[in-house]
Amino acid sequence: MHDHTSNKKLYGTATIGSKGQVVIPVEAREELGLETGDRLYVVGAGTNGLIFLKEEMLEDLVERMSAQVEGFRRYKKHGRSEK
Repeated sequence: MHDHTSNKKLYGTATIGSKGQVVIPVEAREELGLETGDRLYVVGAGTNGLIFLKEEMLEDLVERMSAQVEGFRRYKKHGRSEK
């Protein structure tokens, strides 16, 4: 099991501007390889939180989840018939 808490880091704070824009702290941009023009997906995390996901990260997450779903479907279809 992967421990997701070990890779959490507080980079500082951000303020929402009048146009709804948020500036990501430079340390976060550098460490995470975020560059001008990168597409970030904004996902709600509960009622008071947001998660920003780089497009490539979201694509990878969807691919891994799809593979797990497909594995479950194969198990469900073949696993029960073998019993």
